[in-house]
Amino acid sequence: MNKFALLPLALIAASPVPVLSPSEIVAAAKSEEWVAIAPSNLLVMDLAADRDAKPRRVVIQLMPAPFSQGWVGNIRTLAAAQWWDGTSVNRVQDNYVVQWGDVTEKKALPDGLVTVPQLEYEVDPGFDARKLREELGVAQLPEGGSVRDVFAPKVAFQSGWPIGLENLSYDVRKFRGWPVHCYGMVGVGRNMPPNTGTGAELYTVIGHAPRHLDRNIALVGRVIAGIEHLSSLPRGTGDLGFYKTAEERVPILSVRVGDKVSGLPRYEYLSTESASFAAYADARANRRDAFFIKPAGGADICNIPVPVSVGK
Repeated sequence: MNKFALLPLALIAASPVPVLSPSEIVAAAKSEEWVAIAPSNLLVMDLAADRDAKPRRVVIQLMPAPFSQGWVGNIRTLAAAQWWDGTSVNRVQDNYVVQWGDVTEKKALPDGLVTVPQLEYEVDPGFDARKLREELGVAQLPEGGSVRDVFAPKVAFQSGWPIGLENLSYDVRKFRGWPVHCYGMVGVGRNMPPNTGTGAELYTVIGHAPRHLDRNIALVGRVIAGIEHLSSLPRGTGDLGFYKTAEERVPILSVRVGDKVSGLPRYEYLSTESASFAAYADARANRRDAFFIKPAGGADICNIPVPVSVGK
């Protein structure tokens, strides 16, 4: 069963003083509250060195089941075929996305890719709403009011990932779920529907969370290291931020699944089912440390990024 933790968007309990900031809570988290990310669930992209000859590596954690697995499978096939080697970063749109792939759109794709239907943008997240409290030890979200998410009836964290949720109309106990477009999330570029993209064209969010894209484009992962190598790139001057010339594009040297990369650090994330994450989410939603005058009383799910660190 997938572990599941609902987002505590509103809290009414008073906190003692002094209180810890979100970063202090994360720093104090117990070692057993951190979850190791298997190298086989990482995608490592090496870009051409920067102007100072410094290497640029971007590490992406791939989306776990049950979400987006058709596209994730395609991405593994593309990486195994070394398909992205020699392609480039082709688009940098301010406050939106960085996109990479084959700018010519003519490079032959490897065998074995699947066509994923639009229905796979939403999936059964694998739990029964009646059993949330009894078996999973979590609380229901507050309904309505200022704490309700604009883009989803409910929001939550499932196995470390932010997701939206909606009850099935024919069975109020069951949900459909989908990943949400927060900063650093990685998605699949596509053409007009019913095309859903193969996974060969990818993008990552570098601006305000474009949640209107939820359930319209497949999300397949998130950048956990090296986002600065993408977010700091010069903005494209063409339509939608595409680079106009080959000189502007950033060459991609290689893209590999993490278990094929030697010397990769051990990455881990703070379990979203842990006591430290609950305290961290509380602190993000209601800043009570010395700098803040008035707690907000809530938070957008994208304003509670799941902490990731390099394990010891």
